[in-house]
Amino acid sequence: MSIPFITAEEAASHINNGDTVGFSGFTASGTPKVVSVALANRARAFHEKGEPFKINLYTGASTNDHVDGELARANCIAKRTPYQSQRDARALANNGGMSYFDDHLSHLSQNLRYGFYGGIDVAIIEVTEMSPNGEVILGAGIGMTPTIAQMAKKVIIEYSSYYKTSFRGFHDNFMLQDPPHRREIPIYKPSDRIGSTIVKIDPKKIIGVVPSNASESIKPFTAPDEISQRIGDNLSNFLAEELKLGKLPKEFLPIQSGVGNVANAVLYGLGENPHVPHFEMYTEVIQDAVMHLMEEGKCSFASTCALTFSDDAMSHFMENIDFFRDKILMRPGEISNHPEVVRRLGLIAMNTALEFDIYGNVNSTHVLGTKMMNGIGGSADFSRNAYLSIFSCPSIQKGGKISAIVPMASHIDHSEHSVKILATEQGVADLRGKDPMQRAETIIENCVHPMYKEMMWDYLKLAAKNGGHIHHDLRAAFALHQTFMETGDMSQTDFAKFA
Repeated sequence: MSIPFITAEEAASHINNGDTVGFSGFTASGTPKVVSVALANRARAFHEKGEPFKINLYTGASTNDHVDGELARANCIAKRTPYQSQRDARALANNGGMSYFDDHLSHLSQNLRYGFYGGIDVAIIEVTEMSPNGEVILGAGIGMTPTIAQMAKKVIIEYSSYYKTSFRGFHDNFMLQDPPHRREIPIYKPSDRIGSTIVKIDPKKIIGVVPSNASESIKPFTAPDEISQRIGDNLSNFLAEELKLGKLPKEFLPIQSGVGNVANAVLYGLGENPHVPHFEMYTEVIQDAVMHLMEEGKCSFASTCALTFSDDAMSHFMENIDFFRDKILMRPGEISNHPEVVRRLGLIAMNTALEFDIYGNVNSTHVLGTKMMNGIGGSADFSRNAYLSIFSCPSIQKGGKISAIVPMASHIDHSEHSVKILATEQGVADLRGKDPMQRAETIIENCVHPMYKEMMWDYLKLAAKNGGHIHHDLRAAFALHQTFMETGDMSQTDFAKFA
């Protein structure tokens, strides 16, 4: 069957108001880049005529400015899930301009197949190779591509020529059966292959192929600052001590790491610590730091859902791709994040927090409990099921006007039951086996910035007067947040007025 080449505008013309559109990729990696821009322009043309045009946007995770940014600025998104990180999309979610609901990344594909969120009208899929019979090789990210390729009524292919070398062999595409026919996922080490290197798409569904030569447009992360380095050092020293005490096996355990500058700094800290052996990774995203750790021999293998490399690092990867061929494997999000595999492999899960409270509850999504930042992503998939679940963040922000540790978290994504270790640049709090008061004392002593330490002790003494298993004074529990909203400075909080 001959599949025609078409323009981005021709492809976009097949998408209509009210359609549900699934996009390939995970983060900016493997995400379409030209059809989405044409779709945004199509929406603008409709709006100029006074006609409605919005789509439901389903993705593997966050995307890039070509998708979330362009479509948000064109007011083209009616409903969005799951994780997003683009500022214009975030603004839409927070001002009611689009309906946004969060979802665990390991659940998204199955929830679509179960019919919880309706069908997929159109799938837009970036590929790096394809055959006339619909067999395609994906690029730097998978996300939920196998599911949307199967479910979509129509498929648009973006054929990327940006990648100057073949990705053949880097993917392990596997889709779960639905209950009651589901079987175990036979992954017993990060390097185990269980699926196919290709995704098969019914050619009858393919509208056409749109050429693209756009990069992922991922900016490099800034070099770790002093605070991030101290967090990385604190965690690497903690894990080295766990190894020494026999609480970690001598061959270590696979690492899962979140995204961002702090996550990169923690990985660099592990790489530089001579007491931490070489390790493997089973994670959802690998960033520039992992590439460097592989070249240094510290990371021997990484299973992931996406290569979220900066453009410079991606160029380096492509130039040295043969070195990485036996060291990296990409899987769909429902496999890279699946609780069954996370539990079996015994991961050390390291993720970042916006804030956490003195009892170990973590907020990773909502600023002041109301403004969506990004979404829960895969952090709960890993932390709830890991051998060791770690959350980290700087103890203060905005020069000390915000304390990341508060009496009660303004929003809870990860409860005390899922959080084992907390870390800031001040130190590490091991919460395992501790009751609520012991957790509070450990967190205050080890993680709170000196500017706020006395204040946290004051709150704990105030709350203790009420008794109970967990000590809280509901009049004062959100006093830091309230003070910040009123004055812009949490350090102005005075618990004496609640005495």
